Amino acid sequence: MMPELNDDLAIFSAADLSASGAKSLDEKDPLRSFREAFHIPIAEDGSEVVYLTGNSLGLQPKATRMAVLEVLDDWAALGVEGHFKAKHAWMPYHALLTEQMASVVGAASSEVVVMNSLTVNIHLLMASFYRPEGRKSKIVIEANAFPSDRYAVRSHLEWHGLDPEEHLIIAGNASGAEAVLQEEDIEAILKAHAGEVALVMMGGVNYYSGQLFDMQRITRAAHAAGSLVGFDLAHAAGNVELKLHDWNVDFAAWCSYKYLNAGPGGPSGVFVHTRHGSNPNVLRLSGWWGHDAASRFKMPDTFIPSSGAEGWQLSNPSILSMAAFKASLDVFEKVGMEALIQKSRKLTAYTAALLEKHCGERVELITPSDPTRRGAQLSVRIRPETGASNAPPPSYSIAANRSGATSPGKMVFNRLEAAGVICDWREPDVIRLAPVPLYNSFQDAFLFAERLKQALNPSSLGSRI
Repeated sequence: MMPELNDDLAIFSAADLSASGAKSLDEKDPLRSFREAFHIPIAEDGSEVVYLTGNSLGLQPKATRMAVLEVLDDWAALGVEGHFKAKHAWMPYHALLTEQMASVVGAASSEVVVMNSLTVNIHLLMASFYRPEGRKSKIVIEANAFPSDRYAVRSHLEWHGLDPEEHLIIAGNASGAEAVLQEEDIEAILKAHAGEVALVMMGGVNYYSGQLFDMQRITRAAHAAGSLVGFDLAHAAGNVELKLHDWNVDFAAWCSYKYLNAGPGGPSGVFVHTRHGSNPNVLRLSGWWGHDAASRFKMPDTFIPSSGAEGWQLSNPSILSMAAFKASLDVFEKVGMEALIQKSRKLTAYTAALLEKHCGERVELITPSDPTRRGAQLSVRIRPETGASNAPPPSYSIAANRSGATSPGKMVFNRLEAAGVICDWREPDVIRLAPVPLYNSFQDAFLFAERLKQALNPSSLGSRI
């Protein structure tokens, strides 16, 4: 059975959980018009695909093309003078994104800058904020953290001559058998290793399970233990409520190509709390674009950091990438995070309710059922149908999948793809779907559930609703 969905089912009637009900919910949706601001991919038969993978790559805003063309036209017409004479001058271009970005993550504008790419920024920030001294040398990370985060923290330990097997503490079950990590487990680790943990470095939303962590609680516990706290917000920025300044988070970084719709490989955002950003004595790996803007072009020998997060910049940014990102942030500014989150919770709950109605015991939801403990993502495991001739037996295991066997989930995922549903497969056994409130509809959710129901039946291979 799927876990209890709290009030998710109670807020939807049987009529809501129908094709006409989905249409009615869309008609009442105050954000429905924003779907028209995005390009929806088209299937081979000419219909719109059911796109539920904005947690991997967000759709393109229709305004993006003109925003990028504007930069290209200015480059063609002005050459280097575009740095000062372009419609939006390139020299201070990154500042155009700052206030909008700060609004999304709950920060002061001085605490945020858009620069580089995500893992580059994680390394830069850890260079400043992971400073092992004596016994205080360990890093805490969650089990099933995104691989890039695991690689980054291990490399920093090794960079300091420390053995990751001894100095990296993994919170939770690394085997993945238990997907949800409780905050009290992190608190217990910090108490058990009092005086030993230099840094807690976690995802704000776990990429695999979709669990939203209580970042305020984790930050409070880490600071009480004398540790600094950083978050990878790749799956949180633009998806869930963030109040990084008020929560007293030390630093964070996020990408822009998932929920923030900046395009493949879009630039990253960085948060550095004002107590660190206003301190010029905080060590950092320096570059000229992080130098105080008033004297940057005097080319001095001594580095003087810009105040705030901008002091962590290295090089002048890609204006073409930032133009694409700005087009998406303009949409976020029009919608507002409060309205976005309100719809997200309803749409995600609706999708979960449809899964319960249409798929029942064949689907296991590993994402927390409490709407306050998740964002738009739902991660599901598919249980094999007992007795199905073309399905692995119920004893199918993760080990079997890694040895080359095809899991029930992967077969269902392949059928969904053939039926015009774009979701996401994550090894070893999870289908991830994200009904993104900016452009996904209640009808998208209904179509997904119907096609999943068919995909669970091998005889439906290749059929379409």
